[in-house]
Amino acid sequence: MSLKLSLRELEVFAAIADAESVTRAADVLALSQSAASQALAQLEAALGATLFDRVGRRLQLNENGRALLPRARALLDEAMALQQLFGEAPLSLRLGASTTIANYLLPQRLAALRRDWPQCKVALQVANTRDIVAAVAALRVDFGLIEGPCHHPELLATPWQQDELVLIAAASHPLAQGVLTREALAAAPWLLREAGSGTREEVERVLLPLLGSLRLEMELGDSEAIKRAVAAGLGISCLSRRVVAELLADGSLLELAGDLPPLARTLWCVRHRDRPPSRGMQALLQLDAAP
Repeated sequence: MSLKLSLRELEVFAAIADAESVTRAADVLALSQSAASQALAQLEAALGATLFDRVGRRLQLNENGRALLPRARALLDEAMALQQLFGEAPLSLRLGASTTIANYLLPQRLAALRRDWPQCKVALQVANTRDIVAAVAALRVDFGLIEGPCHHPELLATPWQQDELVLIAAASHPLAQGVLTREALAAAPWLLREAGSGTREEVERVLLPLLGSLRLEMELGDSEAIKRAVAAGLGISCLSRRVVAELLADGSLLELAGDLPPLARTLWCVRHRDRPPSRGMQALLQLDAAP
């Protein structure tokens, strides 16, 4: 049986799925709009099925398109791997990462990746855990590194690293003086990340069983903002030690040492069930760069 599909048609289809527009997909692929439209039409004719629904000016994947996309991505990944095997294409990586990981764990690893693969092309999407899970599920990124557990049925989640959490307060905060009790912690004003953040989910997971409740004073969408607000005396919080190490070292923050057990969380790597690990993903995760 002769093949009715081409990799170029699948590449155009995947680009349109990402861009939700033939025009924008054509720009990404350096094609004319007519060439991109023709490639999509040929693919749909070969399959005997339409792949998109038009919603206003956007093209959205229909049931057929959603079924095809992970398989198309897998074929394109394999084709790229073949080219890379014989030196015809640079390593590429489309990665999503939640904010703490992107700011504190990835820079050294990406530097090491570029050291080993100087021509590596990297596209990094930074968002909270919920949004990164959505990006992986929609195949907008090859895989994600997130700060909280993932329960999405279409994704595979594997432990990546352990991360220590610490309770913090300004040096002048009343809880930084004297004996610290669980009752005092529960009654104190807390500064936490927004809903959907892996840090928020994990803080509540580890602390609520110990304290019973948290008095939420303020929600902030960035861990940097939280640690600065805590240093200014606006409340207390619980963040990754990696995030607050500098301010702990210079005395702007103090670690609250009560009768709580050590606090830690697991950082996770997530990928789509229908998409095998890309070479870029394997190269990054196999690095020996310090976290």
